[in-house]
Amino acid sequence: MSATTGPGHPLDTSPGSGPDAQVPQGEPQAARVALKGGDGARGLLDGAWWPYSRDLAAELPALIAVLDPLWGRVTRIAVNPLYWPVVPRKVPVHGHVVKVGWFKAEQDPHKLLLLSNAPGRWDLLVIPPGTPADSAARLMAAASDPAGPALTAGAHMAREADRLGAATGTGR
Repeated sequence: MSATTGPGHPLDTSPGSGPDAQVPQGEPQAARVALKGGDGARGLLDGAWWPYSRDLAAELPALIAVLDPLWGRVTRIAVNPLYWPVVPRKVPVHGHVVKVGWFKAEQDPHKLLLLSNAPGRWDLLVIPPGTPADSAARLMAAASDPAGPALTAGAHMAREADRLGAATGTGR
């Protein structure tokens, strides 16, 4: 697994490190992303991304900065608009433009689909920005584990909701 982290790393429990941690103005936040290794193991997901907000225009540049060197220049992204208040058609990132599209019925609302100029398609679990750090860490580890079960993004989120419900005795 490779991961790029910054303030609010899912495994960082230091004060001021959670999902609402403030980064000094003008300093970019590092992408919180965990990816499967390059050993060819794919499954349904290629990793997970834990954005700081639901603002795609603000969040995508840091994610693309991590993915471009690994996967080739990302040129297109597709989301389900259910959890994104605004889906911009284009987002400028590091000297190029990424086209953003959306699909309601066809795409899992917890998944980000990426296409690059290199052959390939990648799917990332999107962990909601307000997710507690311990849950985000479990989700990132599960989605980036090449030996883990082949679950959809929605199934990972449902499994975590069930686990949290069982822990609190409330169920889903």
